[in-house]
Amino acid sequence: MQLREKYIKLFHVLKAGDHIFTDSYESNKSLLIRLLRSDECFDIIERNIILSKKKAVIFYVNGLVKDDIMEKLMEFFYKNTRPEHLRDAHTFAAHCVPYVEISVLDKPDDVVKNVLSGIPCLMAEGFDSCLAFDMRTYPQRGTSEPEDDKVLRGSKDGFVETVIFNCALIRRRIRDTNFITQAMTVGRESKTDIIICYMDNKVDHTLLDKLIGRIKSLKIDSLSMNQQSLIEAMVQKKWLNPFPKVKYTERPDVAAAVCLKGNIVILVDNSPSALLIPTSIFDVLEEADDYYFPPITGTYMRIARYLISITSVLLTPLWLLALQNPDYVPEVFRFTLITEPVNLPIYWQLIIIELCIDGLRLASLHTPTSLTSAIGIIGAIAFSQFAIDVGWFTTASTLYMAFVTIANYSQPNYELGFSLKYTRFILLTMTYIFNLIGFIAGLVIIFLLLLNNHTISGKSYLYPLIPFKPKELVKKLTRVRMNH
Repeated sequence: MQLREKYIKLFHVLKAGDHIFTDSYESNKSLLIRLLRSDECFDIIERNIILSKKKAVIFYVNGLVKDDIMEKLMEFFYKNTRPEHLRDAHTFAAHCVPYVEISVLDKPDDVVKNVLSGIPCLMAEGFDSCLAFDMRTYPQRGTSEPEDDKVLRGSKDGFVETVIFNCALIRRRIRDTNFITQAMTVGRESKTDIIICYMDNKVDHTLLDKLIGRIKSLKIDSLSMNQQSLIEAMVQKKWLNPFPKVKYTERPDVAAAVCLKGNIVILVDNSPSALLIPTSIFDVLEEADDYYFPPITGTYMRIARYLISITSVLLTPLWLLALQNPDYVPEVFRFTLITEPVNLPIYWQLIIIELCIDGLRLASLHTPTSLTSAIGIIGAIAFSQFAIDVGWFTTASTLYMAFVTIANYSQPNYELGFSLKYTRFILLTMTYIFNLIGFIAGLVIIFLLLLNNHTISGKSYLYPLIPFKPKELVKKLTRVRMNH
């Protein structure tokens, strides 16, 4: 009966297309060589050794293994292995392996996945499974403060490209057994590691199950662009909406705070930032400095950021509307009207300056560090005073666009900065073509974009404004005292 069940199980395994280990060492070794293609890849090392007169082989990726630990482990194998310890992988692990992080793998496909992830795997005569030693190491930079997510106070460490270290940075801040880190793999070819972090006693389990189910159901080859590939695979519709559907952070203190609030953090290997879910427009506009200062200072900084962000969208369209309808401008604001000659319509001046500023931004990204300051100075002069003297732009249009450019950097989210730019384009164009009716229609379009921006969580992007939750809205608009 047991033999029959064994053959039935073997039939199902072969039918599913999986590989299996046998009792033959040479057969198992040949299978792993064929699956890993170690004879074709110079960086996949096949290290043949003898343990107590029995053959064994270790497969690993050169450059992803801690050499000093591997050397000590091999020395221990040679000195302490006895024939009775080589009956099977479990016995060998119990008596001859002093290393802490070890597991027994019964499927060849799991062995291949571990080896390609940087984990050495050992197969020996008499084994029908492999031993995996997690002594991997990845090339990485230091955990310095992120360039785009700096704070005046607070910790100065940041995420790196190794998901294990990123998870440890969050774990260091949350010493609670309710903090769960669930590992998953996405991509048939890349097999990218993903860690989902959450507080089990605070998280919305309905949202969590929905999120995990959506990730498990992904049928993609690879996450070539890490987090962006993951987001686009999970949210395949409504990508014409420019507003960001998730919030990124490169700060482990922010990720830990989000988990403690009951939200979900997703870490993707090879990416130095975390995804925060769920996300609303108010979450995107928050930054860590709000909480590193007293409540009154944090509230002022937050409200100022909201007002400046709104002003960056409305300032130039309102000015264009005033120029098109000078009779409606109150006396106190009539100084904003242009009295100097205009050679190019104001609308086109504002659009051209927007493009010029983006050109300067792109140029600064691709300019060597030693020349960045010089390029910035030359560009600022060329697109300001010289352009005014020649007659391309007016002084007022240059001034207002300078304010808008600075205002874009008052909020920390890079994606939101571009979203505000696109909405400003919509308002400018609608105002230029349809005057006051176009300005109002543009505001309606922007509101509808915000209202219909479906995030990964499926919750309202305007929460807690829509649906209206007054207590939660006060917490979003002001910096209240933290109780935890």
